[in-house]
This record gives sequence, C-alpha cells and structure tokens, in this order.
Amino acid sequence: MRNASKFANIFMAVKKERRSDCPISYVLDIFGDKWTFLVIRDLLLKGKKTYGEFANSDEKIATNILASRLVLLEEENIISKEKDPEKGSRFIYRLTKKGIDLLPVLIEMMKWSAVYDPDTRVPKATAEKARIDRDAFLNQILEDLKKNKYLLA
Repeated sequence: MRNASKFANIFMAVKKERRSDCPISYVLDIFGDKWTFLVIRDLLLKGKKTYGEFANSDEKIATNILASRLVLLEEENIISKEKDPEKGSRFIYRLTKKGIDLLPVLIEMMKWSAVYDPDTRVPKATAEKARIDRDAFLNQILEDLKKNKYLLA
C-alpha cells in the first residue's frame, strides 16, 4: 500500500496542473479515466463504503488505480475518509456535498446508456422513471440515500 500512496502522490502532482480554464477540461482532469465515475457510482448508487468493497466491484479495478482514484477524489473534496469505528484498520469513504452533486450527471449517463447500449443492466422501469420525471427521480434517490437505501444495491 505504501507504493500505491507514492504513486498517488506522484500522480496528484502531475494532475494539479490545469491545461486551461475550460470547464470541460476541469471535469476531465478529475473524471477523465474509466474508473473514477465507477467509484462515484459505487458510493452513490450501490452503497459501497470501503476499499475492499470497491475492489470487489464487477469491473475489477486494479488496487493501485483504486488507491490513486480515492486519493484524487479526497483531495478534490468529492469524498471524505474516516477510520471505521468498528475496525480501526479500515477506512469508510463517504461522498461530500460536492460528490452528491454528481448524481444528475450519473443519471444522465445511465439514461444515455439505456438508449444506446443494448446490453445495459439499467432496468427499463428505472430508465423510464428517469426519463419521464428526472427531478422526481433524483429527489427520490436523494431521499433514499438518507435512509441508506441505494438504487443499484
């Protein structure tokens, strides 16, 4: 894990330099890889909270990549990290308000996939709810989050 932290620190030093003030470029500096939004998805829609839970996701993210993504998200204040009160050697990750504010982006990505990916796992009823009344759908997800209920759990 020590090497993963060194890698993450080197990675972060490189990532901190902005290419421009373009808002799309800013987003891509944080989320412009195939793993970061999956970590956000797991937190927001699947209720995963620990490193081990993320590592066991279907996509099988490499541990060094996972470690660097978690460091990046924490440094960008998208997630927070605290020691697990039940198991002191483990950390619990939670979305900050900035992270929760990504919910509409994830829902739009899900809706797009439901239209263009014939093999998507998005249930048709879920995609339809998001399409018909997006705001009500988002509000329901946010209310469920307060009760530790997750859309894809």
